[in-house]
Amino acid sequence: MSDSLNSPEAPSEAPHAPGVPVRHTRAKGEPRFPDGPRADPAGSHFERRIRSFQPRRSRVTAGQADALQRLWPKWGLDIDGQQVIDLGVLFGNDRPVVLEIGFGMGEATAQMAAGDPDINVLAVDVHTPGQGNLLNLADRNGLANVRVGNGDAIILLREMLRPDALDGLRVYFPDPWPKKRHHKRRLIQPEFLTLAATRLKPGALVHCATDWEPYAEQMLEVLSAHPDFENTQRDGGFAPRPEYRPLTRFEGQGLDKGHVVNDLLFRRVPAGQDR
Repeated sequence: MSDSLNSPEAPSEAPHAPGVPVRHTRAKGEPRFPDGPRADPAGSHFERRIRSFQPRRSRVTAGQADALQRLWPKWGLDIDGQQVIDLGVLFGNDRPVVLEIGFGMGEATAQMAAGDPDINVLAVDVHTPGQGNLLNLADRNGLANVRVGNGDAIILLREMLRPDALDGLRVYFPDPWPKKRHHKRRLIQPEFLTLAATRLKPGALVHCATDWEPYAEQMLEVLSAHPDFENTQRDGGFAPRPEYRPLTRFEGQGLDKGHVVNDLLFRRVPAGQDR
C-alpha cells in the first residue's frame, strides 16, 4: 500500500469504457473533479515539513472518476486542517473507528471493512486513482463503514481529530525510503508515534506491516522504545500476520520474489501505566 501523491488527469464528458484511462484537457484553474477530492486541501495553511509520501502521477479510469464524482460528497473527506471532525457524525454512528494511512488501490481495505462491519474505517491516502477505486469497491459491496480521506494524515491527526478519538491505527506497506539519506522521511518515527498516541484510546492497537526488512527492524526498535506503546508479542518481536489482514496481490508478488513480510502489533498503553 502506498501513501503517494498523484495528479491524475480529469475525465472528459464523453462516455468511456470501464478500465480505459480518462484523458481530458482542462482549462487553467479548472478542478479535476468538481465534486470530488481537492488537489491540495490544506493548501499553505500549515508549515512546510519533510513529507513521508512520494509525489507521482498516474491516470484515473472512467470508473474511478465516476466514483469520485458520485461518492465523494457522501463518503469523502478533504483533510484541510480547518475543523475538528466528529467521527460519529462522519460515519453516522458511534462504532469504533480505525485509521488506515496509505491504502493503495483499496482492495485490502475494502476486504477488511466487509469482514468486520462493526468497525468504521477512515482510510487516508493522496493517491487519486486509489481513492476512486476504494469508493467504487465500497459502493459495489455496500460498505457503509468506509470513509476516504484525501490529504496529509499528519494534519488529520494533529488538527482534525479529538484526543482518544481512534480505536486503532493501520499502516500497511508504507514507502520504505530505502536510501539512508531519505530515512528521515519514513512515517514511523518517534514524533509521529507521540502524536498518534494522543489520538488513540488506551488499549488501541497499532498494526504495521512492511516487506522491507531494514524498515521493519527500525519500526520494531522505535515502537519498542516509545513509552506510549507496548508489544503484544511476549518475545518482543514481530507478530504473525493476523487473519483479518488479507494477503494482497502486491504482498503475494513480493513473497514470490523471496521478500519477508513482517507484521508489528503494538498496544497503546494507558497514561501512567508501566509497560
